[in-house]
Amino acid sequence: MHSTKSVLVIGGGIAGAALAIALARENIEPTLVEKQAVWQPSSSGIFVYANGLAALDRIGVLADILDAGWSSEDGVNPYYNADGTSIVSTVYPRIGGSHVPPILGIKRSEMHRVLAAALESHRVPIRLGTVVEQIDDAGDHVSVAFSDGSVGRYDAVIGADGIRSATRTKLYGAIEPSFSGFGVWRSIHRKPAAITNKIMMMGVGKRLGIMPISNDMLYVFATANETKDRYYDPATLHTEMVAKFGEFEGPAAPLLAEIQRPEQVLYTAVEEMRLPMPWNKGRTLLIGDAAHASSPFMGQGGAMALEDAVVLAEMLGQATDIPACLAAFYERRVERCTFVQEESRKVGERGGQEDAAACVRRNEGMKLNAQAAVDSFYTRMAEPI
Repeated sequence: MHSTKSVLVIGGGIAGAALAIALARENIEPTLVEKQAVWQPSSSGIFVYANGLAALDRIGVLADILDAGWSSEDGVNPYYNADGTSIVSTVYPRIGGSHVPPILGIKRSEMHRVLAAALESHRVPIRLGTVVEQIDDAGDHVSVAFSDGSVGRYDAVIGADGIRSATRTKLYGAIEPSFSGFGVWRSIHRKPAAITNKIMMMGVGKRLGIMPISNDMLYVFATANETKDRYYDPATLHTEMVAKFGEFEGPAAPLLAEIQRPEQVLYTAVEEMRLPMPWNKGRTLLIGDAAHASSPFMGQGGAMALEDAVVLAEMLGQATDIPACLAAFYERRVERCTFVQEESRKVGERGGQEDAAACVRRNEGMKLNAQAAVDSFYTRMAEPI
């Protein structure tokens, strides 16, 4: 019989919420602590490929996620030049059964709503507006002091608090994320009826994607090379985005024309985290972006966090030695997560080429090799996690 009775999960994002659900399904008592007093996710969109959707299926929420978002049944993803002319179309596979689509787009707030409903149905205690002040591993348990003055005792503590994880700092000191050299711009729009697939457009030093996130909404995500300390005035984000990606025509042009207010745009510098050591210290472990945040070019950040949640809950559901279990989790997950990070960075670098002739050669190569690259990557993603 497993020895895990209670687990504190720090962070209420995708990784933390999914883990708490998965733990409850393993008859382990999770407590979820979230620093936000009002639990609000980003208003942008996210897309999840089939391996991430298979993980959502394993924690029992896939049907509700599919109802809340937009799923591609055929997995087709057309690529265009910035001028709107066609380059190639690729097809993403299904993983996890015929009921799991190849790709799903969803508004982050809708994914949060579904996960929050599942947490409620499993009666997971959620402490909002609360910060972990101190973590003390006593050997046979972990003692945790909270910002409200209370103290808790747990069999394990899991930091799922994102790329700027406070839990990571408590465990390892100041290990900062690294800047990738890219910035990402996002905006939400009404979905024209003519857009029925995820679309990618390739420019010179820039990429622009269009992804439906419901039957009537989509989001635009665009990446460009940026310097580390580049600052954009929040009051002019709309004009900056339109100017930066104004050369994109075809399906992008009418969407960019709709961007007229700064609150329509979200800009973030793209950072990565590669924790250079095992992700646990004793009974405390880091998962998701806190341990292995990747750039967004493969759309796998959320999927890796979801896989982490499924794998860890199943391992803890069988563990008799919790520190050994958490160390084994690192050994089980590190190669796969590192592979995703490296492949994502390669895709970003190809998309960020600033030499026009090199971009022409890249796009010609895509006609010959893009589907083979998709097939190779998702063959890896279809392997057991």
